Amino acid sequence: VQLVESGGGSVQAGGSVRLSCAVSVPLFSRYCIAWFRQAPGQAREGVALIYTGGGSTFYSDSVKGRFTISQEKDKNKNTVSLQMSSLHPNDTGLYYCAAECPIGNMVRILGSGTWGPADVRYWGQGTQVTVS
Repeated sequence: VQLVESGGGSVQAGGSVRLSCAVSVPLFSRYCIAWFRQAPGQAREGVALIYTGGGSTFYSDSVKGRFTISQEKDKNKNTVSLQMSSLHPNDTGLYYCAAECPIGNMVRILGSGTWGPADVRYWGQGTQVTVS
């Protein structure tokens, strides 16, 4: 499974950025696609996750109401996007797309609404977002 992120860059505080993640295999079989971010010296943090089987979405408290994760309506494109609005300098970091939650993990995520880096199997290379 290969994941390629795009759309990062520099933006002023209060602005918006849209990230995309192109996945090399059909999304429905991966159970989840998630976005994580990592700032220098910080642990990798999950920001948004979508359950590709049913469309349920989950967000960290720090981005809820500002970020939206969505699945491309054209199922042939295997793309998930992250629309980020009202950006703050604290949103600066390397943003990673990650895919495939083992079904046991996905069942727990659906019940608890919490997830972390150990829940996903495949990772992209990351795209930098800098908010100033």
